[in-house]
Formats: sequence, structure tokens, C-alpha cells
Amino acid sequence: MVAASFSHVRAWVFDLDNTLYPPSARLFDQIEVRMTAYVQDALGVDAREADFLRDHYWRKYGTTLAGLMSEHNVDPAPYLGAVHDIDLSHLARAPNLAAHIRALPGRCIVYTNGSEPYAQRVLKARGLDGLFDAVYGVEHADFRPKPEQAAFEAIFALDGLDATMGAMFEDDTRNLAAPHAMGMQTVHVAPAPFVADHIHHHTDDLTAFLSQLV
Repeated sequence: MVAASFSHVRAWVFDLDNTLYPPSARLFDQIEVRMTAYVQDALGVDAREADFLRDHYWRKYGTTLAGLMSEHNVDPAPYLGAVHDIDLSHLARAPNLAAHIRALPGRCIVYTNGSEPYAQRVLKARGLDGLFDAVYGVEHADFRPKPEQAAFEAIFALDGLDATMGAMFEDDTRNLAAPHAMGMQTVHVAPAPFVADHIHHHTDDLTAFLSQLV
């Protein structure tokens, strides 16, 4: 029974993008366009090179921002403001998901590689605002991104969270390796399963999965 695996959990950590809203919302289509434009402006390269670097830095460093900071000393604050200035009007509210998150025993937080203000906007658009004990963005880990274990350690220390009593919900499989190593239950939230030792569970429907736990 799935619920038995979570009977000890008192700290519920949710990624934001493509986790607390479905990939079909395609917010990253908007974000990636803005990322490419920012890289193009900041580095003085053409659109094709900027798009290549956006993806290359994401793969190498965990986020495009981390690559820009490491290799080009880009100031993170203007970047985060620019790339997250997107339209959220088409996001559907999720009352059933909200009810299941509200019913979880213990502390619930959001931890995203995006910024905290952006996360708050998305949560409000989904009707999930006011549910979480804390919302952490990449800025709270001194701009170190998931999947770095040091980033998780920084956020969990800030929150006072005991990873051995935690569960991590995340769409990017890379970002579940460190939580697994730290003793968390790991849940891959994505349309298709990904088999790996550091993934305990998979779901393509977060609401339905949480309904099994409470």
C-alpha cells in the first residue's frame, strides 16, 4: 500500500513548475522564450546561439541562470524578474489538489529553481496560495540550483526540515537524486515514468496520488 511508505512523513516538499500545475499549461514555453532573449541581450549573441546556451547551461549546471552566473557573472535578480514575467491567466484553479495538500499531516513547503515571487503568482493562479508553510526560491539557496545537494541542504536548514521525515515531489528526475540520498521519499510527477534507484514512486496525477495518502 502506497500510504505505508509515507506514514512517517511530516515534511512535504513540492517543486513548482510542471509539478503543482500540469505540463499541458506550457508555462515553460513562455519562460524559455524570455530566457533566450535575455541570454541574447546579455551576451550579445544571435538567437540561435542564445537558445543553444540556454539549454546547454540548464543541462550542465541545473539552471540556465547558474551557467550565466558561473561563466558570465550575470546578475541574477534582473534575470529572474525578466524571465518570469509571463502570462498566467490560462492556469486553472485546482480545488481538489488544494484539499489534498491541506489534509497532509505536518509541514508543506514549495521549493523551486524559479524565484519566490514567481512561485507565489503561480500558487495564487492555481488557488493554492495560503496552503504552504513556506515558499522557497533559488534566491534562498544563494542561487545554487537543484540538483546540487548543497542547495537542498541550504533550504532544509533554513526551514528546519528533517529530510528523513520528508517527501519530495518533482518532475525533473535529476532533482530527486539528492533528496533520496538525504533519506526522503521521492515521487516523480510526470506524464511518463522514469525508472531509477533514486525514485520511489511515479505518478502522472498528483491529485490522485495525494488522495491515497490521507
